[in-house]
Amino acid sequence: MARWLRPLVGALLLLEGAAALSFLHHRYEELVQALFRVQSQCPYVTRIYSIGRSVEGRHLYVLEFSDHPGIHELLEPEFKYVGNMHGNEVLGRELLLQLSEFLCEEFRRGNERIRRLIHDTRIHIMPSMNPDGYEVAAKQGPDSNGYLTGRNNANGVDLNRNFPDLNTLMYYSREISGPNHHIPLPDNWKSQVEPETLAVIQWISSYNFVLSANLHGGAVVANYPYDKSQDQWFRSHRRTVNTPTPDDKLFQKLAKTYSYAHSWMHRGWNCGDYFADGITNGASWYSLSKGMQDFNYLYTNCFEITLELSCNKFPPEEDLERQWMANREALVAFIEEVHQGIKGMVSDENNNGIAGAVISVQGISHDITSGDMGDYFRLLLPGTYTVTASAEGYQPLTVTTTVGPAAPSLVHFQLKQEVVRKPAERKASGTRMNNKALQKKVVPRATRQGTQR
Repeated sequence: MARWLRPLVGALLLLEGAAALSFLHHRYEELVQALFRVQSQCPYVTRIYSIGRSVEGRHLYVLEFSDHPGIHELLEPEFKYVGNMHGNEVLGRELLLQLSEFLCEEFRRGNERIRRLIHDTRIHIMPSMNPDGYEVAAKQGPDSNGYLTGRNNANGVDLNRNFPDLNTLMYYSREISGPNHHIPLPDNWKSQVEPETLAVIQWISSYNFVLSANLHGGAVVANYPYDKSQDQWFRSHRRTVNTPTPDDKLFQKLAKTYSYAHSWMHRGWNCGDYFADGITNGASWYSLSKGMQDFNYLYTNCFEITLELSCNKFPPEEDLERQWMANREALVAFIEEVHQGIKGMVSDENNNGIAGAVISVQGISHDITSGDMGDYFRLLLPGTYTVTASAEGYQPLTVTTTVGPAAPSLVHFQLKQEVVRKPAERKASGTRMNNKALQKKVVPRATRQGTQR
């Protein structure tokens, strides 16, 4: 199917019985009411939970969609959307509320595409990561809102410059052939981050997220990692250097999925800027340190992109419906991208799941790990891959598999325990080796000298 036809076909599947939505800006109390209203309308497929509180004590609420809310089902991937990280970039906040209402309403109407999506995916939606900043921006309103008013949290900190800097560690690690995934956090990291950042880090450490997007404003482009270049500053000016991840082609595909399903992002010319296909490598645009999307990729199994969705950071209410219609298909299509590549179980010989097993793909120097129950999810483009599963205390296992363009391929690994010989066995073995050496009656001089040292 031609690339330009896919968004059209998907959109047609969403048209029948589209819900009547209210297009308004929601203050914190109104946002909470909207979330709980959705939960009350779809109680069997939704759950609301808080991951923590903001500086001023507002809950960071998440609305979950699943056919078994609150439960991770084996081989069912976890997906998340995060909005309003910058308090004055509000379109993402409103779009995620609209998306929540839409998913609920279409599920109730029997929309096959939406019902299948909720049945096969555990979807987490956080409309606002920075509710304190939003309240500052909202007091100014769309007409007089300054470009930076409400951007930061209540402590004046930009949350998208507040995550531990794992890029620098990764660049150094790469030079010494160190780890390429789940890079350890600095010992004092908790003292360096804001309450909202801490809550998100603990959140993404508790769920095995596979795919994610965070929604921003001020441009119209789908931005993918890395955000930070290895040489961030050059002669006191920002240096823009394309800085690809080992999964660069996959990230480009993910970004294009959103861009081409969006009404105009893919055209490239927006807000006075031009981005081919409506996508950009983050560092190629400008280098950003301590950002959330790079942190997701380097610390967890999650592949995250950043969606810049409007030239106007705080669009007026009369523009919200047009923006919703422009983004609706893209928001749904991007969730569906979580179902690609390979997935499966890593288990022992008794079929017990092995948590933390490392899944390596030959030719892609970025590994992922299995979750607490032993299931894993590795996003990959169509092709043939050599994949290895390894875990401490087990013999690694390597297989070759082919990934198609549709559903993910099921690839299970059953690992055998390593044979650990007892000390007596090792001693006996050593004795046998010595006897063989004695039988030769010749011990090279260099060997004797080396042994003496």
